This record gives sequence, structure tokens and C-alpha cells, in this order.
Amino acid sequence: MHSAERLDSGHLPPPPPPPPPSPGRNLPFIGKLKPFYLLSILVLLLAISFSISKTDQFKKLFFLRSNLLNPTVQKQISRNPIYTAPYCVLWMAPFLSGGGYSSEAWSYILALHNYSMNKNPIFNLKIEQHGDLENLEFWEGLPLDMRNLAVELYHRECKLNETVVVCHSEPGAWYPPLFDTLPCPPIGYGHFKAVVGRTMFETDRVNDEHVKRCNLLDFVWVPTDFHVKTFTESGVDPLKIVKIVQPVDLDFFDPVKYEALDLGSLGNSVMGSFSNGEKFVFLSIFKWEYRKGWDVLLRSYLKEFSGGDDVVLYLLTNPYHSDRDFGNKIVEYVEKSDLEEPKDGWARVYVIDEHIAQVDMPRLYKAANAFVLPSRGEGWGRPIVEAMAMTLPVIATNWSGPTEFMTEDNSYPLLVDRMSEVTEGPFKGHLWAEPSVNKLQMLMRHVMRNHEEAKARGTQARDDMMSKFSPEVVAGIVSDHIERIIDHAQ
Repeated sequence: MHSAERLDSGHLPPPPPPPPPSPGRNLPFIGKLKPFYLLSILVLLLAISFSISKTDQFKKLFFLRSNLLNPTVQKQISRNPIYTAPYCVLWMAPFLSGGGYSSEAWSYILALHNYSMNKNPIFNLKIEQHGDLENLEFWEGLPLDMRNLAVELYHRECKLNETVVVCHSEPGAWYPPLFDTLPCPPIGYGHFKAVVGRTMFETDRVNDEHVKRCNLLDFVWVPTDFHVKTFTESGVDPLKIVKIVQPVDLDFFDPVKYEALDLGSLGNSVMGSFSNGEKFVFLSIFKWEYRKGWDVLLRSYLKEFSGGDDVVLYLLTNPYHSDRDFGNKIVEYVEKSDLEEPKDGWARVYVIDEHIAQVDMPRLYKAANAFVLPSRGEGWGRPIVEAMAMTLPVIATNWSGPTEFMTEDNSYPLLVDRMSEVTEGPFKGHLWAEPSVNKLQMLMRHVMRNHEEAKARGTQARDDMMSKFSPEVVAGIVSDHIERIIDHAQ
């Protein structure tokens, strides 16, 4: 790829390594339509002719690219005065995809953008979609100011030798990628001022291939002390590893700003009978995968509570390499288990499998009385910190990522019974935690009965988020490290 051409955000096979570009050459995001854009349009037209399902997928991709390439938007942006810094940070992440890496990347960009308005750092920000497929529903659910910022940062230009690239994804997406995605760094190593990887793992180690990829980079940012330890023990050069915690948007996740979402209009009843009475609402948010401990949650909840308890469990979930038939999966799990239905019936369980726009997420947290997530391993745990920012009492597994921010004073850390071996998937052979079913039962009942204590821990949780993980605090940490990277590379 010639450096004068636009770096595309589509999912194409990685290009062969180009000849080294001239040191001062620009890295633009705007240019003429390349041949593969014309091919994309042709494929779109063919998809419309052949099938509805293909049409929907191609429309999504075409829509997203069109938004970011809209020349009208470009002209409007060019009229807006922006601070011009001598260096650039190209942040490549799944900004348009949703999910953990997406929300984390957005939290950094928003924090750094606001920080730059006051501090005038020595670098400008630029973003590029990388690491996952675009999601139209996620894009449309973003607040308008975030979408406008995305377009603005996407259209900025950088010079290769004045740019620090941040590859914010799992290492399999780094150059050369192991699957279809825009590689990061986009034209291979050696052309930029520095290349930083931002990643994490949910198990006790990093596999050999990813260790090699980490050691190719100048620095590897990880979010917690847990990851510093596991990455180092796995063979990543400790001199490359830097702990950079995640920020949480405390202005957006502020409970005093919102009215609770009407849960009666959301979700499908899976277990238990309908009730109009006042209920204590437990909320859990996760991808539907074994790692998230949905089986532990259901077993604990259904063992501890029954239809006679004034309680309900809401699960906001989405597919992860599976279909969306979550209700039947839950019923099948219960039927195959040794759980016995109480005399007064099962406690109520609802599943929300529809998309909840990002702008409505604070209202969803506001509708709950407590948040619970007994996962087997977390890179960080964004729903956990979002719930804590919303002053919810939180019950979550006391292992991996959440150990960075959960304490006995601000939450209810869940005891781990033992470590177990991962039996399938890319982490096969690794170890992760098995949270205690019995302890989770006790904690859920305790939080329900001890309202004042739970409320106090929720209040402390928000205070801790503000003092340690606010956008201002974390943006300062990130900005200082980037400036050290630039100074060292002079």
C-alpha cells in the first residue's frame, strides 16, 4: 500500500509489506475511491439482487463507510479550527463494533479528546476502525457528539515518522493479522515513531504466538497488576509492559442525571410467573459464553430464591459464536441440572436480547438494585465499573481484571472455589477461576436484605471511580506516557 493512499477500514487481506515510505509522507484518511470501493459497491448491488440477508450486511458496511467518507462532512470539519500539534497518535480499535475493546477504546478517546482541550499535548488524535466487524446498531446508538467526534478524528492526517500507533485489540489482529481486518500497524513495523499494543487476557497466561507478537512492539499496555504478572510470566519482555488502567465516563454514568428505564417493556420472561409487586432487581450484562459464568449465576440465584421471594433477575446478553435462543438455553440448562423447582415456583428470570442503545445504558443500570457477574475471568470488566459508577452494589468474581478496582469497602468480591482448566477454544489448557456458587447465594441474599450497607458500598464505589479511574486522571497517565515515548524516540 502506498503511503499516499487512504488506509481503508474494510476487512481485506493484509497487503504485502510496502517499500519504506519517505519520512515526511502523510498518512491521510481521505482520497479518491480505490478499486476495491467500486468492487464493494458492485457486491452491494449483487447482494440486493440475490438475498435479503446479504443485503442487510452489505448495507451496514456501506452505510458506515459512507458516513466516514462523506465529503460534505469533511468540508464541515475542515472549517472547524483544531489544535495542531507536532506529533500524532493513530489509535486503531474496533470503534464501530461494540463489545469490550470498543467501549474501552472509546473511553480513552473521549478522555484524551477532553484532556487536549485544556492541556494542549504535543500530539493530535486520529482513529481508525480495526480488529472487528462494524455494527450499524452500535453506531446508531452512540450519542450524536460521539459520532461527530468519530468523523472528525477519522479525517485527520498524520505523517508516518511523527506518528505513534496504538493497536487496541487482541494480538491476533496485529500485523500481519490472523484474520480479515485492517492490520495494525497498517503498513508494518519500522515506519512509525513507535507502535504500542493495548491488550489483555482473561486467563492465567498468554499463548506463545501472542507473546511473540507482543515482543515485536515497542510497548504493551495492560490494564491491571494481574496482567503485568501474567504477561511477564508468559514471556513478554517486562521492559515493554506498562500498566494503563481504564477510565470510566463518570459524567455519562451519573445516576443523578437519569430516570430508570421501564423494565416492564423490556425482556422476555424465561422462568417464574409474572408479578406486579415491588421487586428487588438483580442485573447482569454479558456476552453469552461459558467464561461469563451465566451457569454459576443461574444456579446460585435459583437455589437461593423462589417464586415467593420479591426478586427478579434480568440478563442483558448477546450472542457470542451462538444463536440468540437464550430462553431455551436457560430452560434446557435447568432441566438437565440437579436443581429442583421450589413449591412456590421458580424465581423470576428475564432475558433482554434486544439491542440497548448506548445512550440508554445508564437508565438500565438505574433500574436495578444490584449488579452481579460471577465470570471465570475478565480482562477488565466494563459493565462492572459502569455499575459502580452508577452507585450500584456490585457482586463479581475476585480474580483477574476486577481485582484492580474491587475492594471489601466498595463492592462484594466473590470468593473463588478453585482454578479450572479451559477445555476448548483459543485458551484451551489455560486456567481460570471457578467462583463459589454457595458464596454467591449468600451474597445475593445479603445485598437484598442489607439495603443501607449495600447503598454505602455503592456510594464508595463511585467515589473510588472518581479518584482513580476518572477520564481526567487516566488521560493524564496516557498522555504522559505517550509524550515519554515521543521524547525517547527523538
